[in-house]
Amino acid sequence: MGRMVAWEYALLVRRYQAQGRNFHVSFVWYGPDGSRTDITAYGDTAIAHLNRAGREGWELVSAAEDVNNVQGSTEVHRYHLKRQLG
Repeated sequence: MGRMVAWEYALLVRRYQAQGRNFHVSFVWYGPDGSRTDITAYGDTAIAHLNRAGREGWELVSAAEDVNNVQGSTEVHRYHLKRQLG
Protein backbone atom coordinates (compact mmCIF):
# COMPACT_ATOMS: atom_id res chain seq x y z
CA MET A 1 0.00 0.00 0.00
CA GLY A 2 1.29 3.50 -0.87
CA ARG A 3 2.36 6.09 1.64
CA MET A 4 -0.31 8.65 2.51
CA VAL A 5 0.52 12.25 1.58
CA ALA A 6 0.06 14.82 4.35
CA TRP A 7 -0.61 18.50 3.63
CA GLU A 8 -0.60 21.75 5.53
CA TYR A 9 -2.73 24.71 4.53
CA ALA A 10 -2.44 28.49 4.63
CA LEU A 11 -4.47 31.49 3.55
CA LEU A 12 -3.39 34.75 1.91
CA VAL A 13 -5.94 37.56 2.19
CA ARG A 14 -5.76 40.71 0.08
CA ARG A 15 -7.96 43.56 1.34
CA TYR A 16 -8.62 46.66 -0.76
CA GLN A 17 -10.41 49.37 1.24
CA ALA A 18 -11.48 52.91 0.55
CA GLN A 19 -10.02 55.56 2.83
CA GLY A 20 -11.61 58.84 1.83
CA ARG A 21 -10.62 59.43 -1.79
CA ASN A 22 -7.73 56.97 -1.58
CA PHE A 23 -7.54 53.21 -1.33
CA HIS A 24 -5.40 51.08 0.96
CA VAL A 25 -4.25 47.58 -0.01
CA SER A 26 -3.10 45.13 2.65
CA PHE A 27 -2.03 41.50 2.66
CA VAL A 28 -2.34 39.12 5.63
CA TRP A 29 -0.88 35.59 5.82
CA TYR A 30 -2.69 33.02 7.95
CA GLY A 31 -0.17 30.26 8.57
CA PRO A 32 -0.80 26.57 9.16
CA ASP A 33 0.06 27.05 12.85
CA GLY A 34 -2.78 29.56 13.31
CA SER A 35 -0.52 32.60 13.12
CA ARG A 36 -1.67 35.85 11.48
CA THR A 37 1.01 38.08 9.92
CA ASP A 38 0.70 41.37 8.05
CA ILE A 39 2.94 40.84 5.00
CA THR A 40 1.98 43.99 3.09
CA ALA A 41 5.59 45.20 3.09
CA TYR A 42 6.71 42.17 1.02
CA GLY A 43 4.96 43.39 -2.15
CA ASP A 44 2.13 45.44 -3.56
CA THR A 45 0.47 42.80 -5.76
CA ALA A 46 -1.12 39.41 -5.13
CA ILE A 47 1.19 37.92 -7.78
CA ALA A 48 4.28 39.06 -5.83
CA HIS A 49 2.95 37.38 -2.68
CA LEU A 50 1.88 34.19 -4.48
CA ASN A 51 5.29 33.90 -6.18
CA ARG A 52 7.01 34.32 -2.82
CA ALA A 53 4.81 31.60 -1.31
CA GLY A 54 5.47 29.37 -4.34
CA ARG A 55 9.22 29.63 -3.77
CA GLU A 56 8.55 28.31 -0.25
CA GLY A 57 6.73 25.26 -1.64
CA TRP A 58 3.15 26.55 -1.42
CA GLU A 59 0.68 25.72 -4.20
CA LEU A 60 -2.45 27.74 -4.92
CA VAL A 61 -5.54 25.56 -4.42
CA SER A 62 -8.36 28.06 -4.88
CA ALA A 63 -9.19 31.75 -4.89
CA ALA A 64 -12.34 33.63 -3.90
CA GLU A 65 -13.37 37.27 -4.10
CA ASP A 66 -15.89 39.25 -2.03
CA VAL A 67 -16.82 42.70 -3.29
CA ASN A 68 -19.02 45.12 -1.37
CA ASN A 69 -20.92 46.40 -4.41
CA VAL A 70 -23.43 48.42 -2.38
CA GLN A 71 -20.85 50.93 -1.25
CA GLY A 72 -18.02 49.88 -3.56
CA SER A 73 -15.60 50.42 -0.72
CA THR A 74 -14.13 46.99 0.01
CA GLU A 75 -12.73 44.05 -1.92
CA VAL A 76 -11.42 40.94 -0.18
CA HIS A 77 -9.55 38.26 -2.13
CA ARG A 78 -8.75 34.96 -0.44
CA TYR A 79 -6.03 32.68 -1.79
CA HIS A 80 -6.03 29.15 -0.31
CA LEU A 81 -2.68 27.37 -0.49
CA LYS A 82 -1.30 23.95 0.41
CA ARG A 83 2.15 22.47 0.88
CA GLN A 84 3.21 18.87 1.33
CA LEU A 85 4.55 17.99 4.76
CA GLY A 86 7.84 16.19 5.10
